[in-house]
Amino acid sequence: MNKVTLHTLSTFKQAGEKFTVLTAYDACFAHVVSEAGVEVILVGDSLGMVLQGQDSTLPVTMDDMIYHTASVAKGNQGAMIMADMPFMSYATPEQTMKNAALLMQAGAHIIKIEGDAWLSESVSLLSERGIPTCVHMGLTPQAVNKLGGYKVQGRDRGSAKQMIEDAVRLEEAGASILLLECVPSLLAEEVTQAVDIPVIGIGAGVSTDAQVLVLHDMLGITPGRSPKFVKNFMEDAADIPSAIQNYVAAVKQGSFPGPEHSFE
Repeated sequence: MNKVTLHTLSTFKQAGEKFTVLTAYDACFAHVVSEAGVEVILVGDSLGMVLQGQDSTLPVTMDDMIYHTASVAKGNQGAMIMADMPFMSYATPEQTMKNAALLMQAGAHIIKIEGDAWLSESVSLLSERGIPTCVHMGLTPQAVNKLGGYKVQGRDRGSAKQMIEDAVRLEEAGASILLLECVPSLLAEEVTQAVDIPVIGIGAGVSTDAQVLVLHDMLGITPGRSPKFVKNFMEDAADIPSAIQNYVAAVKQGSFPGPEHSFE
């Protein structure tokens, strides 16, 4: 695969071509995922749950994220590497600059932060300094205690309107990508149409420019009940590379996510 850049992803959006995002946390899986054609590898703070056995992403530290980002960079075969900023690592602009730089130095090509319009100042400062950002909106797992659990966001018209306005404001501030988690399909479609930057979805319907899943979820090896937006791609695959290739094909063909994976 040729090296994926922000220009690559923008070209996909302009052409109406879907792209794929999948988590990885080590060199071995980074190699497999990128070789299978996934355009963006997310080094997610989801590692707290799937690798460390935590009950949320909150215990994940900057040291954890730096270590796993560097590991992924060693195995990557041309995908863009997106790294999560963990809980309370971007509470102030100064802290954001310092920690984002550490992730970029570890091998990230873009960093991801959770929130909405309140992040505009930090997004602008990062952009001015050459650090691209993906802003994670909707259900933001780092705010799970404030949200009262893992609940669909933007279901009433007021909050939906606010999410669209915040998305536009973040694009104007310099955000390079948006990620929508657990929002109604129609709202995700409206946000995707309202901005010129790529929009990634998870539990946000089929109309976003890209889809993301946690690797362990799409391989069917996460303990407990899977979220509604997850599909086990190992069920019809001979091996892990084939399962990932099937995921890539399903996203690009528009067959995943289906209505059964989405919220109305």
